[in-house]
Amino acid sequence: MFHKEGQKIILISFFLAAIVILAANYFIPVFWLKMAIQLIALAFLIIVLQFFRNPTRKVHKDFNEILAPVDGKVVVIEEVEENEYFKGKRKQVSIFMSPINVHVTRYPASGQIVYSKYHPGKYLVAWHPKASEENERTTIVVKTPKFGEILYRQIAGALARRIVNYAEKGDSVHQGDDAGFIKFGSRVDLFLPLDCAITVKLNQKVVGAKTCIASIVKNEDA
Repeated sequence: MFHKEGQKIILISFFLAAIVILAANYFIPVFWLKMAIQLIALAFLIIVLQFFRNPTRKVHKDFNEILAPVDGKVVVIEEVEENEYFKGKRKQVSIFMSPINVHVTRYPASGQIVYSKYHPGKYLVAWHPKASEENERTTIVVKTPKFGEILYRQIAGALARRIVNYAEKGDSVHQGDDAGFIKFGSRVDLFLPLDCAITVKLNQKVVGAKTCIASIVKNEDA
């Protein structure tokens, strides 16, 4: 299954690959050169298809957990000052997506969208410390039943040139549902309450809508 954001690119890539393969077959007499060109065209098509793949995932919705919004690797876990919306301290968890990861963004929690804003910006490499505040990005805040307001930020990387965000202020959203797409290498930051428990570690690989990023801290005296 492929994401709708890739339909046009997939169609164009399919026709280009087909044209190159057929042209090589009819107009290039040297066998090894013909095969090399055809294999390159086929490899290009496979790369495009794998990039826009959108695997179906059965989500066990849980108000007590924040799920990973994307596939990738955890590159940041720290307490920071979030200056755009909260203007205060939050726990930040950042997930880097390489070009080979699934690039679908999924809602990390159920709730209501209370803030959604697009920011034009630079195209620093996605793991750069200033990418969260200087790169092209979208900032979305979800008001959840248990965690209160949480923020996630889609960040374009050096290769990413288009961020797709479906979240609109006032929408009621469900954990694990499709929230958008970032084309090519990129990153997503989560800004969470200080009193939640982070359940992942640095360099851990996570799966969107599957891996628990944070949970409610249980009161031992309850």
